[in-house]
Amino acid sequence: MIEYNSKNIRAWSLLGQTRSFGNTLLELAKDNPRIIAVSSDMTKTAGLDRFGKTFPDRLINTGIAEQNMVGIAAALATEGLLPFAISFASFSAMRACEPTRHFLGYMQRNVKLVGVGAGFGTGVFGTTHHCKEDLAIMRAISGIAILSPADCTELSKAMEAAVHYDGPVYLRLTGQMNHPIVYKNEYAFEIGKAIKLKTGTDITIIATGSMVYNALMASAILEQQGIRASVIDMHTIKPLDTTLIDNEISSSELIVSVEEHSKMGGLGGAIAEHLSSLEQHPVLLRLGIEDEFQKAGTYVYMLEQNQLLPEQIAAGIQKKYLSLKLKNNVSI
Repeated sequence: MIEYNSKNIRAWSLLGQTRSFGNTLLELAKDNPRIIAVSSDMTKTAGLDRFGKTFPDRLINTGIAEQNMVGIAAALATEGLLPFAISFASFSAMRACEPTRHFLGYMQRNVKLVGVGAGFGTGVFGTTHHCKEDLAIMRAISGIAILSPADCTELSKAMEAAVHYDGPVYLRLTGQMNHPIVYKNEYAFEIGKAIKLKTGTDITIIATGSMVYNALMASAILEQQGIRASVIDMHTIKPLDTTLIDNEISSSELIVSVEEHSKMGGLGGAIAEHLSSLEQHPVLLRLGIEDEFQKAGTYVYMLEQNQLLPEQIAAGIQKKYLSLKLKNNVSI
């Protein structure tokens, strides 16, 4: 049983989402004999060392063969097991896209597909390993739930929820080691139900994954400038919590999406699609990774190139908000 205490939460944060994944899976597997890990040569990277030593017959390393990994995981699910299939997000979502579509989407095999190092989590590994397209790809496949936890505490919560969810799940892991903590205590997590972390009266920032913490920091900067922002953790990209979004529309002059993913097809795209079905809605500002391939650098450098550091997020929102005020001839 997973314990949500200050010691564990701090330890998870130090490890980061990718490595704390293995520790959480081990704890879940102790209580659920159906859980099995299928890794494409990711045992050390995903922190599965202890899992493999504790349950050597429940860890399958397919080698660098992500398509086979998904096929094997689907077969194991057919036999009643509960496989977590783990690879870098760029390979889980793209190299294994076709078997994921067929076996998880179409055939509805109960596989939990994990994409580690999403966004710029792989740092200097560069474009081949960076993954800004996975949400767009997975959203287009019918029948797959998509989870994008804000921190390592929420990763653990999301994994618990995925175990009890009857159907395929794509779990997106972002950030690096020393991952900032958003959730410091036990809390309720439900797939498809976003969490409002802060209440404001002017704008609403809807963030996912690593950008939830940055959005909270940006909201604090905006507050000093007289702009009061609500902050929402949209940990489930599909199914999207449209009810919460609709509730925010009536009180917000600007909706902002923030994600460590391409501006196209991810969280911002999902929100835009929903808003387009409404007769009236606030302006939507989408912040995310630019639609171009960029030179590789450190994790922070990559975020900076895409205006995703807290102060940059705040500046982008302030600029848009002020332009709306000027357009409407309203002073703040």
